[in-house]
Amino acid sequence: MLTLLARFLKALNSETGAWALAFAFVLGMIMGFTPLFRVHNLAILLIALLFRINLSGFLVSWMICSGIAYLLDPWFHSIGSAVLQAESWQPVWQAMYESAWWRVLQYHHSITMGSLIVSLCFAPFLAIISYFLVTQYRQRIQRWFLKLRLVQAMRANKFWAIYSDLRG
Repeated sequence: MLTLLARFLKALNSETGAWALAFAFVLGMIMGFTPLFRVHNLAILLIALLFRINLSGFLVSWMICSGIAYLLDPWFHSIGSAVLQAESWQPVWQAMYESAWWRVLQYHHSITMGSLIVSLCFAPFLAIISYFLVTQYRQRIQRWFLKLRLVQAMRANKFWAIYSDLRG
């Protein structure tokens, strides 16, 4: 866990593009909000690996959003149920359910459908917000943060040794 946190801080403090970190947060959020064992999560993981998204940012975002998802599951269920029970969409859902491919994707589950809809709707906002936060951190907070006595005390800690080893 300390290594993951150290790698995340290294990515924040490095020259890694702010958009690369923002997209890592977005992909981690989508994977964290939706149930884990779904085919689309495998596709998200493949995208993260193919496009060389920052994995520490992706994992941190995934862990945080997985914890939040448990609190939001009733909301995801109600949104998914409303979408799946919409009269105008019934022929579409029925045709999809009759196909083996769509059943494997499990979009007929209310929590899967609701969490995917919410995460896809929230993705552009999270991308913009996280880009802004990363750039603001690098411009303003990073210098101030390194001057704190707590951070200076942590430099003598095992965590800082791990962080320094990763930093090279």
